[in-house]
Amino acid sequence: MKNNKIREIRIIRENPRFRRYPDYKKSGVEWIGEIPRDWNTVRCAHLFEVKHIKNTSGEINLSVYRDYGVIKRDSRNDNYNRISEDTSNYKLVEPGDFVFNKMKCWQGSLGISEHRGIVSPAYTVCKPKRSFHGKYFHYLLRSWSYIQEFNRLSYGVRTGQWELRFEDFKNIIVPYPSMPEQAQIASFLDHKTEQIDELLRIKERRIKLLQEQRTALINQAVTKGLDPNMGMKPSGVEWIGEIPAHWKMDKIKYIATFISEKSTPETDAIKISPENVESKTGKVLDFYSSYDAVGVKFQDGDVLFNKIRVYLNKVVFAKYDGYSLGEMIVIRPTLQSMGKYLFYLMLSSRFIEYCDSISYGAKMPRTAVDDILNAKIPIPLDQEKFQIANFLDRKTGQIDELIAAEQQKIELLKEYRQSLISEAVTGKIDVRNEV
Repeated sequence: MKNNKIREIRIIRENPRFRRYPDYKKSGVEWIGEIPRDWNTVRCAHLFEVKHIKNTSGEINLSVYRDYGVIKRDSRNDNYNRISEDTSNYKLVEPGDFVFNKMKCWQGSLGISEHRGIVSPAYTVCKPKRSFHGKYFHYLLRSWSYIQEFNRLSYGVRTGQWELRFEDFKNIIVPYPSMPEQAQIASFLDHKTEQIDELLRIKERRIKLLQEQRTALINQAVTKGLDPNMGMKPSGVEWIGEIPAHWKMDKIKYIATFISEKSTPETDAIKISPENVESKTGKVLDFYSSYDAVGVKFQDGDVLFNKIRVYLNKVVFAKYDGYSLGEMIVIRPTLQSMGKYLFYLMLSSRFIEYCDSISYGAKMPRTAVDDILNAKIPIPLDQEKFQIANFLDRKTGQIDELIAAEQQKIELLKEYRQSLISEAVTGKIDVRNEV
């Protein structure tokens, strides 16, 4: 990275204070507060009107993301907003149109489009009624203050999706600076948010590298041991490769017991289900699952392994008694020395990939319990099992601390990004001469 880029990012990190406008007036809207004296306010009804153009053919499909706004759907390789085979009811979007997801507007699924294409009937498409700078209003309407207002005006059963009607949206009041000033604010935010986004990308790459380091560390330790000078021999199992010459190979069912008896959990008992377990780390995010069902009672030292969609890599080493719910099976090591080592072995990406390769079912693939129990794994000496477990506890703990620190920085940068946008588009800071 060039020195000037590093310097710009350092400036962002230090959260510089921008000057204010020389004079302000009341906006007439409590949550907007004061705006610069030369600014006006306008209702969205004077800016937008609903557009109902359907049955368009040959148009590209667009999606509206919380993080990006309106983008071409094929620009991202994921399953978000799957396209219906019948697009006859899809709505035409043209550059400058404002598009919002009626059910998810309060989450930030909205934006001014820079593209021509079509969106599903779940979206409301609005065309401009008067001139304005599209990027300025893109930032304004996606700012945190307006997301909160969309949330307040949405209605329905609040279970995660409720609707914002255009009739309510059109009465929202927005600041309206002069056109040149709208352009200046948009240019400033383009520049500054790109700096912040670059720093976010650096942090995210750092986290990815740390996660890869964590995975490699576990794979190496549970299949090759801690001494790089040990003699090796073939394990006879493809996904394991070579193992230390003095290690043995055995099936899980010969060194552990599958616990299957179910019972009803006590009211205050710990209840763990897969959705409450963090992928690839074994961390339990919530010890009291909302599932109201019978479960398998586990005890301190057991290993819980999620056998549905095993690629999600949800494995837990229990340090307490409780109940396993859903598709998390309970495996009880015969020897205490085996527990933590078995946890790391089953958490390793190599074991997960093996189990995934023998799963069955298309939409919700499962790995059969018998196949898991019949998997052959390397067995170190008892002393080595403890050494490997202690080593991985220490090293993964250090990596997890580094990841947590980077994640905290990401959250702070996102907060600063949103704060900077909100202050600029509502005139709380004067950025006209900053770019």
